[in-house]
Amino acid sequence: MNDHRHGDGPCARGMRNLHAEFGRHGFKPPFGMGMPPHGFGGPGGQRARRGDVRAAVLRLLSEQPMHGYQIIQELSARSGGAWSPSAGSVYPTLQLLADEGLVSAEETAGKKVFSLTETGVAAVAETAGQPAPWEDAAQSDSGKSGYRESVGKFMPAVFQIGRSGSADQVAAAIEILDDARKKLYAILAED
Repeated sequence: MNDHRHGDGPCARGMRNLHAEFGRHGFKPPFGMGMPPHGFGGPGGQRARRGDVRAAVLRLLSEQPMHGYQIIQELSARSGGAWSPSAGSVYPTLQLLADEGLVSAEETAGKKVFSLTETGVAAVAETAGQPAPWEDAAQSDSGKSGYRESVGKFMPAVFQIGRSGSADQVAAAIEILDDARKKLYAILAED
């Protein structure tokens, strides 16, 4: 049995591996920056509120029966990539909707295909005049996908210098990063 208090558990090993990743200059990324930039809302875009996932699933199923993975792909496509709900939000939502009697599932070709029940059709009809949740996600993205993409291209260069840059390269990068940080804060300070 591992005693995690003494640094031999999986979390401690993971942290040692993470720290070892950043090379001889001891570069360690700021909190939250050691992973891909999912902090901007999850892979591929923003996070949705639980009700949005529910409403989106109902709206999609009003068009045709789908399995969970199709729903995830369709939501990402319809929002222009601004919103890609995870399986961890879609599948529990499908189960909840089934428990509420709004959807039913049928096994087809080894996959659960979900469709609306009569009660589900009535629930969707009540929201007919409202914009679809994926439209809201695409509109609220308002250029942030370009920002996420830029950060995604930026961070590998930062990490590469931290991993394998010479002392002079690291010093030059620190100067650039400090200047960039100041300029970003200046943008936030503008009216």
